[in-house]
Amino acid sequence: MTTAKRIVLSSDHADIELRKTIAKHVADLGYEAIDIGPMTSESTHYPLHGQAAAQKIADGEADLGIILCGTGQGIMMAANKVPGIRCGVCSDTFSAKMIRAHNNAQMLSLGARVIGESLALEIVDAFLSTEFEGGRHATRVDMIEQ
Repeated sequence: MTTAKRIVLSSDHADIELRKTIAKHVADLGYEAIDIGPMTSESTHYPLHGQAAAQKIADGEADLGIILCGTGQGIMMAANKVPGIRCGVCSDTFSAKMIRAHNNAQMLSLGARVIGESLALEIVDAFLSTEFEGGRHATRVDMIEQ
């Protein structure tokens, strides 16, 4: 018997509703959604949430991650500071597929002020349904890790 892949989700205070929608969506797809918040709209700092989600992956507590802030950029930068993490911001499905297929990204960052709910879910689906191709891309991913 296999266990469901675990997906950690986090955001800043402005993106809670979209994060919750995505958490439900991935759970409906059969993944274990680990929503680490925040849970209230009280102002908070996106770097803390990006790094916390990335650390869950680095520690083996989650397999993949989805994080959100206004543009997706700041929280992505924070996540990428955690050693071994590869996170990319995506505003389209092609990019979401490529960060998995070519970069073996474990994390997807979304800009809640850039994309709407429907597109966000399409991007999540593209990210989750794509596997790393390995081969020449593995050599390049290894170069990132050095």
